[in-house]
Amino acid sequence: MDIKKDILWRVHLCFLGIIVLGVIVLGRAIYIQRVQGQYWKSMSNKQHLKYIDIDAERGSIYSEDGNMLSTSIPVFDIYVDFAADGLREKEGKRFYHNLDSLSFSLANLFKDGSKAFYRKLLLSAYKKRARYFPLKKKISFEQYQALRDFPLVRQGRNKSGFIVDVRDNRVNPYVLLANRTIGLSRGDTSRNVGLERSYDSVLRGETGQRLVRYMAGAYVPVDGAEIEPENGKDIITTINTYIQDVAENALLKMMEENNSLQGTCIVMEVKTGKIKAIANLGRRPDGEYLEDYNYGVGKKSEPGSVFKLATLLSLLEDKYVDTGSIVDCEGGQKNFYGLTIKDSHLGTGLLTVKEAFARSSNVAFAKLADMYYHNQPEKFYQHLDHLRLDKKSGIDIVGAATPYIKKPSSKYWAKTTIPFMAHGYEELVTPLNLLMLYNAVANDGKMMKPYLVNSINEMGVPVESFKPEVLVDKICSDETLGKLKACLLAVVENEHGTGHALKNNLYEFGGKTGTAVTAMDNRGYNKGDKIYQSAFIGFIPFNNPQYSIAVVIQNGKESRLAYGGVVAGPVFKEVADRLYASKIAKESINQFETNGDSSLYKFYGMKSDLNNILDVFKYKEIGNDGKGDWGTTILQDGRAQLFADNVTAGKDKIPDVKGLGLKDAVYLLENMGLKVMVSGKGKVIYQSIAQNSEFNKGQSIKIQLN
Repeated sequence: MDIKKDILWRVHLCFLGIIVLGVIVLGRAIYIQRVQGQYWKSMSNKQHLKYIDIDAERGSIYSEDGNMLSTSIPVFDIYVDFAADGLREKEGKRFYHNLDSLSFSLANLFKDGSKAFYRKLLLSAYKKRARYFPLKKKISFEQYQALRDFPLVRQGRNKSGFIVDVRDNRVNPYVLLANRTIGLSRGDTSRNVGLERSYDSVLRGETGQRLVRYMAGAYVPVDGAEIEPENGKDIITTINTYIQDVAENALLKMMEENNSLQGTCIVMEVKTGKIKAIANLGRRPDGEYLEDYNYGVGKKSEPGSVFKLATLLSLLEDKYVDTGSIVDCEGGQKNFYGLTIKDSHLGTGLLTVKEAFARSSNVAFAKLADMYYHNQPEKFYQHLDHLRLDKKSGIDIVGAATPYIKKPSSKYWAKTTIPFMAHGYEELVTPLNLLMLYNAVANDGKMMKPYLVNSINEMGVPVESFKPEVLVDKICSDETLGKLKACLLAVVENEHGTGHALKNNLYEFGGKTGTAVTAMDNRGYNKGDKIYQSAFIGFIPFNNPQYSIAVVIQNGKESRLAYGGVVAGPVFKEVADRLYASKIAKESINQFETNGDSSLYKFYGMKSDLNNILDVFKYKEIGNDGKGDWGTTILQDGRAQLFADNVTAGKDKIPDVKGLGLKDAVYLLENMGLKVMVSGKGKVIYQSIAQNSEFNKGQSIKIQLN
């Protein structure tokens, strides 16, 4: 019994001990959590380590002519660890000894506070033992260089407590120049635009890592614990800074003069599809114009009469009309299924198709399209589809819009659709898509894919290059092409052409004006004041096209001018003139002095004939290279120069007869055994077999005269 009591006593004692111990543990846990919780959390944070990303140095973007369009420059954030051992040893002797001189130097460098201000700021942070005190952010490299030599700072990080964090800041040295196309680079890459977004993965490189410790409310880098980032690659664009500057300024000048709302000017290289310039301007509420949106690529609208080229191509290709066919414009006004279509100038009657195109008769093209495609609309749509007017341009930039071409199967298709589509309504197309069509006509029917980047470079060496790409081998037959070119030339050369005011005697060019009434703010087309969109699209020079240019400007209620020929046309002409003078004209032409009303004329032919003409008219000859039987003469201000023009490529190769008169062209081709088929009058503007091509005796060659 005594043994039993003894055992029970011991069990009860142990049980009581366990209860007491549990109460103590529980109480201690509550005490630590409730009373000492903040202390232990801060201790945990002080010891907390983690890796953070280090952004690589972003690659630069260059123009084709070697100018920097976008780059990263380093900016420096300066922090101070006022708890650094070296700064606080010997009761802060080093800090107090340098405090005044450091404050004086900082005040002189940043000029945003006095010496007393900086002394108070530093002293306050020192007394609080601030571990990662932000002294100054985003200082330049020059300021950083000066700071390194300041008192205390020059003693190094361990003794001074100064910490430098280097970051990249993206800048566009040319500011406005192609700003929307080159793009913007922000911290959040999903908000980037332009090439900065399209080629972000190439430009940004490979991210590195840095070990940091949480100290006093901020993460402080741990020395020697970094994985270096791999810098981004550079991009070489197709943009030419001179052409871009010309396009920007010409567009800006017209938009300011006319109080226009937004506009774009695109310059494309005919043979390659390279975009040499793309200017985009929009008016801000304060009246200033900025590159706020890529209107040339991302904005689609009803194009107006510049779309008539597609209609004309369809009609010619299907052999429904010829450029000499007669169409009755019915006074410039006609009712189509209850809706009236008018010409901008009433009163026109019988015209050839070529004249109707030159005068931009809405009635003529609505009437012809309705006559031949009303019962077979799918055939008209197939032409537009073949011309890729319903597809994205394919340009290498994010944000390109998809055009909208109404299909015959659409529930919105109506009897009036064909006549309205024919003259540029009831479809939504971007300026770039239309430029691709005009460029294809200039490029002998070959439609090129537009592109903005030539190559991706690493350390100056190309690692990937981009070449011209053909989207459509042939948009139409050679015969149709020749007629289209002649009609585009007539817009400028014909005295009644809508672009005749743009004509000059130095060089010829083809193009088309366009004026469209636009529906803005959901007000419809005819409610209140009409809002007009003006356009001019064409190529230069006519005989050997090098550049195609599109100008599209959206006017506002305050704009005093509306028609394409007087709004977009002058922008086209200014860009074209500068391109011709700087990029196209031959060196010999520069010998002539030019003045306000001087005229320059250029003729092709046999040198013997040209010499006889010069002798009869007593032109003073200033040069003759004496090579070959054929050549070119340039006349101006009573002077002349003759030089060889390689019309002949050898007895076994097709010569270049563009620019020759009919007599000389036929003489040259028939003497080589070719059968010549001729259409038109004037000078040769198109030949069906390209220069330098091989041929067989008796082979047919078609030539189109303007």
